[in-house]
Amino acid sequence: NKWQNLKPYSIVDELRTQLKAMNRQFHFYVKQKTAMKNNLINLIDQTYPNANTYFNSPPRSDGSQKWVDFVYTYWHVDCVRKMSLNSFVKHYQNWCKQKKYIFNKSKAEEIYTKATELVPVFPKNEITKRIIRQAIAQLNSTSATVETIRILMNETASKLPEYPIVMQFKGIGPSLGPQLMAEIGDITRFTHKGALTAFAGVDP
Repeated sequence: NKWQNLKPYSIVDELRTQLKAMNRQFHFYVKQKTAMKNNLINLIDQTYPNANTYFNSPPRSDGSQKWVDFVYTYWHVDCVRKMSLNSFVKHYQNWCKQKKYIFNKSKAEEIYTKATELVPVFPKNEITKRIIRQAIAQLNSTSATVETIRILMNETASKLPEYPIVMQFKGIGPSLGPQLMAEIGDITRFTHKGALTAFAGVDP
């Protein structure tokens, strides 16, 4: 069977070593991403409170997120409420089209209504704009790095003989699987599948 046919050889050992190194880098950049996201939210609270809560779309394949794209364009609440409602709805519709997001008129109206009730701390000027956009640039760069490493880890892990076995585990996908493989290393040292699942802490 597959389990008995797994035989270690040098190229496989090299791949496992590289996968482990990538996994360390992955977790390092994930921590950086979290810190930069929190930094941006803290800044946005001074210019456009709660704008980060307007959308819950998952990150795209390049790491970009809708709320981050939104605050890049509408970095201050006055970017919204200085327009009329109709003007903002049209502006937001064009923004959605440009960014390839689904436009929802009621969402645009909701955003506008909330904007009229907010009190920013920072003024709407060039300095504030640069502070916000610099924080966004750092977050986007780190997010892109995280996704690049995630893809590279899966590509590397897929070359290892244990990949199809690990990927059969319940709840394991192309992101978690390679991370698990990086931590486990050579699974041929486990006498049977039950020992591996016990070590990994996942259901077979």
